[in-house]
Amino acid sequence: MGSGIAHVAALAGLEVAMVDVNPAALDKAVASIARNIDRQVAKGAVTAEAKERALARITTGTDHSVFADADMVIEAATENAEVKKGIFRALCPVLKPTAIIATNTSSISITGLAAATDRPARFIGMHFMNPVPVMRLVEVIRGIATDDATFEATVALAQRLGKTTATAADYPGFIVNRILVPMINEAVQALQEGVGDVVSIDTAMKLGTNQPMGPLELADFIGLDTCLAIMRVLHEGFADSKYRPAALLVKYVEAGWLGRKTGRGFYDYSTTSPSPTR
Repeated sequence: MGSGIAHVAALAGLEVAMVDVNPAALDKAVASIARNIDRQVAKGAVTAEAKERALARITTGTDHSVFADADMVIEAATENAEVKKGIFRALCPVLKPTAIIATNTSSISITGLAAATDRPARFIGMHFMNPVPVMRLVEVIRGIATDDATFEATVALAQRLGKTTATAADYPGFIVNRILVPMINEAVQALQEGVGDVVSIDTAMKLGTNQPMGPLELADFIGLDTCLAIMRVLHEGFADSKYRPAALLVKYVEAGWLGRKTGRGFYDYSTTSPSPTR
């Protein structure tokens, strides 16, 4: 997600710094951005010159000090509140007082994350959809302390990046994942109960509801660990059994079958044509 955000920001003419604890991950991210912009060049959506200018705007580093002059920092770490809070505690001392922090969390409380910073008024949720260069939506979520100037600046940035914004209240899952991930979880529950196999469930939902991906294929694309993390946030946040994660989803994550990123989830991606695992 971080590389996708950097991709669209650099193409929009913004200077971008990317930080990761692993230098190899940064090299991989820059290479991925270059490949993805090449696809846009091939389609005529971006010129070769624009690609070179965008890549020249991206710098990388393993230390938060590269953000010293940043106007906005967008955190896109794994969907774990404690990991994110640790990042914010390390980040805040190097930022200028006027800098805004946005989190790309897909479900975690903005108010709770803001409390781990020195600037709750200048903290906001900016939830991009994956893949960022393709998906047009950004959910903008205010915490209880987020001020108007921060909200307006965030909406303006999203629009500069060519995105359409939807404003969501600070409730677990916000809009998209409160509706989407329980649907995925219900598909896993149906698979667990033998209502249909993987292919039947995905085919039924694609053709029956005109979705480009079936829910199990989509879960693999998102990452089963991310789906499980979101369901757990919903279950804990609402204390409602309808958000309880399907046992089969838990088992797949325990097995390390996380979807496309591990080569195996509800489908096995080691073959030319992915084959169902159940």
